[in-house]
Amino acid sequence: MAETVKLFVNGQEVEVESGKNLIDALKVVGIEIPHFCYHPALGADGNCRMCLVGIEDGRPPLVPACKTPVSEGLKVQLDAEKIRKIQHDVMELELINHPIDCPVCDQAGECALQDYYMTYDHQASRMRVPQVVKEKKLDFGCGVVHDQERCVLCARCVRFTRLITKTGELGIVNRSDEARVTVFPGRQLDNRYALNVVDLCPVGAMTSRDFRFKQRAWFLKRSPSICHGCSMGCNIFIDHNREKGGDDLIYRFRPRHNALVNGYFICDEGRLTYHQENEGRLATAMVDGKDSPLDQAIEMARRKLENARKPVFLLSPNCSLEQMLAIRALAESRKARLSGFSDAYIKNGDGDGWLIQDDKSANRAGLELLGIDTAREGFAQALEDADLLVNFNSMRIVPAAAELAGKIAGLTTIAISSHNGPLTRQAAVALPVSSYSEYGGMVINTNHILQRFAPAVIKNQPAPDMLDLLRQLGCTLTERTDLGKAMQQAIPALAGTDMSAFPAEGLNLKEKETDHVTA
Repeated sequence: MAETVKLFVNGQEVEVESGKNLIDALKVVGIEIPHFCYHPALGADGNCRMCLVGIEDGRPPLVPACKTPVSEGLKVQLDAEKIRKIQHDVMELELINHPIDCPVCDQAGECALQDYYMTYDHQASRMRVPQVVKEKKLDFGCGVVHDQERCVLCARCVRFTRLITKTGELGIVNRSDEARVTVFPGRQLDNRYALNVVDLCPVGAMTSRDFRFKQRAWFLKRSPSICHGCSMGCNIFIDHNREKGGDDLIYRFRPRHNALVNGYFICDEGRLTYHQENEGRLATAMVDGKDSPLDQAIEMARRKLENARKPVFLLSPNCSLEQMLAIRALAESRKARLSGFSDAYIKNGDGDGWLIQDDKSANRAGLELLGIDTAREGFAQALEDADLLVNFNSMRIVPAAAELAGKIAGLTTIAISSHNGPLTRQAAVALPVSSYSEYGGMVINTNHILQRFAPAVIKNQPAPDMLDLLRQLGCTLTERTDLGKAMQQAIPALAGTDMSAFPAEGLNLKEKETDHVTA
């Protein structure tokens, strides 16, 4: 339990966590102090002065909230006339040269400048001289497009490249009205996290070329989820929208804060994997390369599975824990060899020791904890005398293994997949299933953090859920309550865990209660 202190805000006593600054501490109890330059991951810069607050009987009487730690008995003034005057003056300075182009700005609807104007200023402009004109649509590299005239010089982007990526491509040049953020001469943004400056920007100055002018923020539904781009399992928001007469489409991924996993950021590669959720999907069932009604294709697959003497199940490391347990149960009932071979998901040397991992799958740790063999030798041996291969959503099998490719090509194959590809096109039966943005489940990341994600996207014609399809193929372990019990039996660290009260930030499976007990 964190230590707390009591202080007074506008005369009202509140209890907050000790050791935090005023902005962070008061936000937890529902009190917002306006700010532009401060960000928890970047620390206090103190340049915008929007967060100045009064301290009753204080020396000095005015302090920046981002640099002021909470203390017992502190008396903070947020609604005094002098504080309102400061907020009005800061907003006026910010808006002197700011273009009123909200109708065409990507940030409209989620812009701090808009929100603060409506809350703390709401004054007509007194400007009677032309605005200072700055450049627009500057290509900063890595998909970042900068509109200098919208910038409020909070310096978050500059500090991100210096403090977080340590690449230092950005800086602020000139002074006064001519000050602007730019890249250093002869350089562009050149790091794998560059698009985070778009999230950090409190206004519409930093924009993403990928998202620019694609969708209005207020139309988007924001659903929490887990990135499946690599084994880090970064927490994200899936922003999606169903336009009139169209399907529910994803327009972007944004980072969602989780101190246990990814903090406040995600990598650019993972951010752009949303395209894979929209594109290349296996839309219809297929039998011998031709479209087929789903029920007929399922019946064909069920008969092939029943008649197989030595079937082999290949399990994707992107499947959820629930799916893995159900597939393992089906394999046991059919006396099938089960393999999680997926070396092609590993890109050696690509990881950076922070968020980007060599392993480009979401749940390999789940395979390991459930005791599912992932060795190449085991899979090759299983294929030797197999008469049927059932591929459960594995999109990559043979990176440079002609002998395995030849063995697979000579087998009757059933592909149960969310996406189309060579393995589904050569299958005798291909059955479409939903992808991770459309179903819910649990995955375990590379640091053994167990995380839960929920369905986000609902298609006009949704593909079957993997668990529903497994039930139709004869699996008896498909109910969520039964799977939860099976998960607790299979993973000792979950024994006794109340799954209905699962923590939002995830559960560290390597952490034991005794780790927090002092002698």
